[in-house]
Amino acid sequence: MADKTYDYDLFVIGGGSGGVRAARLAALTGAKVAVAEEYRMGGTCVIRGCVPKKFMVYASGYGKHIKHAKSYGWSVGDVSYDHEVFATAMHAEVDRLSGIYHRNLVNAGVEVFEERAEFVDATTLRLKTSGKTVTARKILIAVGGRPWVPSSDELPGVEHTITSNEIFDLETLPKHLVIAGGGYIAVEFAHVFAGLGVKTCLVYRGDTVLRGFDEDVRTAVHEGLKEAGVRVITQTVFEKIEDTGNGDLPLRIQLKNGHHLDADVIMMAVGRRPTTDTLGCEAAGVALDKNGAVIVDEWSRTNVPSVWAVGDVTDRVALTPVAIREGHAFADTEFYDKPWHFDHTDIPTAVFTQPEVGTVGMTEAEARKAFGTVDIYKTRFRPMKNMLNGDANRVLMKLVVKADDERVLGVHIVGDDAAEMIQAVGIAIKMGATKLDFDRTCALHPSVAEELVTMRQKWVPEVAS
Repeated sequence: MADKTYDYDLFVIGGGSGGVRAARLAALTGAKVAVAEEYRMGGTCVIRGCVPKKFMVYASGYGKHIKHAKSYGWSVGDVSYDHEVFATAMHAEVDRLSGIYHRNLVNAGVEVFEERAEFVDATTLRLKTSGKTVTARKILIAVGGRPWVPSSDELPGVEHTITSNEIFDLETLPKHLVIAGGGYIAVEFAHVFAGLGVKTCLVYRGDTVLRGFDEDVRTAVHEGLKEAGVRVITQTVFEKIEDTGNGDLPLRIQLKNGHHLDADVIMMAVGRRPTTDTLGCEAAGVALDKNGAVIVDEWSRTNVPSVWAVGDVTDRVALTPVAIREGHAFADTEFYDKPWHFDHTDIPTAVFTQPEVGTVGMTEAEARKAFGTVDIYKTRFRPMKNMLNGDANRVLMKLVVKADDERVLGVHIVGDDAAEMIQAVGIAIKMGATKLDFDRTCALHPSVAEELVTMRQKWVPEVAS
């Protein structure tokens, strides 16, 4: 039961993965718990992120698989893609998963408010639709993030664009899709739509996509985009967008390099920001950083004793499994008397380009900065299944190894099933495996993954004479 001076022991703002995990676990102790979610239960991942995006990746990939099947003896007749059929199935599955999130909370005894909650003070919240005011001994902020777009002053005509939130609601495929950005969302959707047969262009202000990733990975993905048929324009940004009303491609994008593009759908994928602008954090005294992220310590505690925060709203590591672990750690610490906090190092991650990226640990640049001398092992090869199907894509594998004790600091893969491989490799990296541990592990042949344990030759950079 809640303390007599509070309505709830825990009130969670946000129904995404991190908040739901924390609320459910806390409620199972007998604590009085509530969750407020203004949109749909499940958060970014389930509703407008990882889940529907991965379904789109699968849909896109089937076109290539069908084409490649001919080389393996399969007779393939006339085939076509029906976006309406796919979208109906995708949204039905998203609805099902959202319903599961809601039922799990209710079954655990959590009270659910389908409206936005805002701070009145450090222990008081106002529910915006009903106007109801509630108090809680502990409040957990788990509202996640949302796509950032420039203002109309910064980019005239920005109202003609969509973001990753709306991309899932397209009823028909674009005739020419232009994507602004070079991060993981931009490159994933560029591959998706190119694979569905859409003329696709990506505009990026930098030289090479995926800033922050290992340089070899960045290069492989950048080249992979072009091999997939994506037109990649670098070192420029949008200057303005006009609706000309002309034909099938009514939107004209003026680029800062003096050129222009005509499109019917324009997607902004230029970053995300924590969703704190309507939360009223100032009323509770909760400190935010310059981008609006809630500032927390390693225990997810804010500067206010009654308030915690987990997930993307903290802008630590914006990944669903991280939010879940942070929420779990909060519940264990505060309601089970089992204190622990999540370790944000060596987190395996994937980018679902085609082929996909899997990475864990340090990049080469990070390792050299931290330790000075490192050994690099890397290979690029054409996988066995591509020997018959004509696919020219090559697999990249790279190990970053600390020179003095041979501990493997980072593993980076670009190739089919890289995400599946990196999840298993992540265990070895987390355990502190050495290059010798990799070397003495028997290869599984024939497989792509066997290359991880057969690389023996150190890579030596070319030196200009």
